[in-house]
Amino acid sequence: MNDWLEEVEEGVVITVHVTPNSKKNEISGYDPWKKALSVRVKAPPVEGKANRELEKFLKELFGKSARVISGEKSRVKKVLIVGCSREEIEKHVG
Repeated sequence: MNDWLEEVEEGVVITVHVTPNSKKNEISGYDPWKKALSVRVKAPPVEGKANRELEKFLKELFGKSARVISGEKSRVKKVLIVGCSREEIEKHVG
């Protein structure tokens, strides 16, 4: 059971810990203390750029719309992956 994701009516909400200003966009692992998927993004944490980069990266990864729904100004965020199932997320993340 993955405690960083939750199925909701619209799709799946995932908890992510974002590291901005990285060399590339990637999933870098799992943070057991924060119960969050660790994601690195290239964009800086300025004027929502890292949030937009995160949404774009997750959309490309899962092939579904992604939207930050909480934690806009925090490194730990909740992201809704619209129209996706828990199984689809687990398949892509491993």
